[in-house]
Amino acid sequence: MDITDFSDKQLAGQRLMVGFDGTELNAELEFLIDTLKVGGIILFSRNLIDPDQIKDLCFSMQSYARSCEQPPLLIAIDQEGGQVARLKEPFTQFPGNPKMKGPEDAVFFARTTAKELSEVGINMNMAPVLDVAPEGINSVMDDRVFGPDPGWVSEQGRVVIEHLQAENIMAVAKHFPGIGRTVLDSHFELPDLDIDVDAMQGFDLFPFKTAIEHDVAGIMLSHIRYTGIDPDWPASLSRIIADDLLRKQMGYDGVVMTDDLDMGAIAKHYDLNTAIQQILSADIDIPLICHAGPNIENAFKEILDIQGRSQTMKAKGIKSLERIMKLKLRYLKS
Repeated sequence: MDITDFSDKQLAGQRLMVGFDGTELNAELEFLIDTLKVGGIILFSRNLIDPDQIKDLCFSMQSYARSCEQPPLLIAIDQEGGQVARLKEPFTQFPGNPKMKGPEDAVFFARTTAKELSEVGINMNMAPVLDVAPEGINSVMDDRVFGPDPGWVSEQGRVVIEHLQAENIMAVAKHFPGIGRTVLDSHFELPDLDIDVDAMQGFDLFPFKTAIEHDVAGIMLSHIRYTGIDPDWPASLSRIIADDLLRKQMGYDGVVMTDDLDMGAIAKHYDLNTAIQQILSADIDIPLICHAGPNIENAFKEILDIQGRSQTMKAKGIKSLERIMKLKLRYLKS
């Protein structure tokens, strides 16, 4: 589809990736796809029963999007291996990033996962985790990271990205600019990390630089407030981090998304409209809202309103849509 043909509602809805309740195409999903024009769906355990059901769900969603003259959907999942793996047996179960002994393990994980995701119609994996957890602290990410060495994390992440994307599964590197140093869980509270860019350069940011050099499809922003970089806003709402650091300084022109806006770090501290305003101002392409409820429609209405009131914000929105559609044209069949 030509972006110049998009309606204002499509310009708003295509920027949303959302969750839903249910295991089949239902009225809720039809509303999200047809009325709100959402560009992406993220799957969780509540949506998954077995391979046949998942395949039916994904293909029925894509078929419905086509029938509504919508672009193909990004269909995402968190399939890191280890403790964060939504797909259970009979899908291959991996021990997780900390257990990988070398690149051969990363290759096997990425190729196997890509094959299994493709077979059921999932086209995006929210992986790899590129956070680096230093030794000697009780990092919230200890059980999910490749390790404490940024060079090792960088190499393992690179292998996962290359082999997922070689098999047509979009990889999303997370959680920029790095949450390995944090001990609070942003699912429940907003962590502060008193650190500046110089201190992060050779450690936290290094794996993300490598990911950018290897054309990672997407980068997810963390819900951490890095007070030495932006004392006011967490990364997922920060123009300084998303636009100045990630896009301008590090040169990333791919799709940037937030972590789930329903998490406590955001939901307990910012109203949804404020969050959406910050996201759009920061040139962040996709707000992620993982739970069914009014937040999804309210976010759609706020994006529609902002882009309708401001030509500057509409121009930013068109630029975001160009990045999203570039990704869809590369990886998805219409």
